[in-house]
Amino acid sequence: MNPGDRVRVDRADRTYEGVLLPSSTDEHLVVKLEGGYNVGVDRDDADIELLAEDVYEIDGADDADEESGSEIEFDDDLPTISLLSTGGTIASTVDYRTGAVTAQFDAEDVLRAVPDLAGRANYRGRVVANILSENMEPPIWQDLARAVREEIEAGADGVVVMHGTDTMQYSASVLAFMLETPVPVVFTGSQRSADRPSSDNVMNAVSAVEAAKSDCAEVLVCMHASENDDVCALHRGTRVRKNHTSRRDAFETVGAKPLGEIDYEREEIEFRRDYQKRDETALELAPSLERDVALLKFTPGMDPAFLDVVEGAAGLVIEGTGLGHVHTDLIPRIEELIENGTTVVMTSQCLEGRVCDRVYDTGRDLLEAGVVEAGDTLPGTAKVKLMWALENSEDAEAAMQTSLAGEIQERSVPWE
Repeated sequence: MNPGDRVRVDRADRTYEGVLLPSSTDEHLVVKLEGGYNVGVDRDDADIELLAEDVYEIDGADDADEESGSEIEFDDDLPTISLLSTGGTIASTVDYRTGAVTAQFDAEDVLRAVPDLAGRANYRGRVVANILSENMEPPIWQDLARAVREEIEAGADGVVVMHGTDTMQYSASVLAFMLETPVPVVFTGSQRSADRPSSDNVMNAVSAVEAAKSDCAEVLVCMHASENDDVCALHRGTRVRKNHTSRRDAFETVGAKPLGEIDYEREEIEFRRDYQKRDETALELAPSLERDVALLKFTPGMDPAFLDVVEGAAGLVIEGTGLGHVHTDLIPRIEELIENGTTVVMTSQCLEGRVCDRVYDTGRDLLEAGVVEAGDTLPGTAKVKLMWALENSEDAEAAMQTSLAGEIQERSVPWE
């Protein structure tokens, strides 16, 4: 028996019937029941009957290696969507020995586990990484950006990146700077693993594929727009933030409504603002990053000696208070960093609004010291943008004050 087969499992006085899923151990079977629940059963304690083979058959899986990925074909007339997996809850399974959720699935497994994807597109599957998103690092961002380019060059009409939610906003932002893309690149994930009845993985994955087929050729994040299974929001990758630890609608566009929404039942997409349209730009990749960039949150009482840790760094992004302030005692140390070659950029801890260091004396002193204002760029976005700008822009300071991928809004009017 193989994953994708329909089976009947008898154990003690219980009978389970459903689709066999990949398991994190050889000792356990994982079966997806008709109601959507997953159940894990010890192989030694169960009688198993094969009911049907290859219920969700993956063509070419036997001869595809991890490097080349896999391809699932349904209809030659459908668009081709590349599914790139980096791990995370949407591509995770439960270890039924420990009860822990681990990133185990590759792209093929996700397609088996989400049969609702069938018939929507021709799929190419590729594993870029298999990590929990807190372990994301710049080299993986670079690998991911190269993989996206290669998939588009190979003919993909859109790309879906399956990613853990905790650092998704960083990855989406950095790819928005690295890539000029003629097709949609859509990040998606799930807050709750597939074994839970409240899992959001199916709706998010299906909606992401629909977004990848759309006319919006930008880097997007597609996640639940509410706690209900009705609408997914499409957030611009440089303006999105995870604002809740566990809710299914954890992601929000800061300073505006989401760029668009997908009605899950009607499979309709509505965009609210202008966006870069499909095939308007040529495919380009600029993957170089300066890794020696830090993000520092100022708090009251912070010792100026705390800045010693970034001595000699190429770049520093500060989350200041309000309009972009720090304690006056920190300004001389910041000035020393700038004089020694560190590019220092100011953002705000506030969720709405932009920095303006021309209002109060502290701000004017920071500008005189050489601090660069980043408008209403989100702090995390500012960090990855500075990493990119220091390697790819002739004038990093000017780049940080210019909107390159929609990261700086013309004005900060909430919910415009």
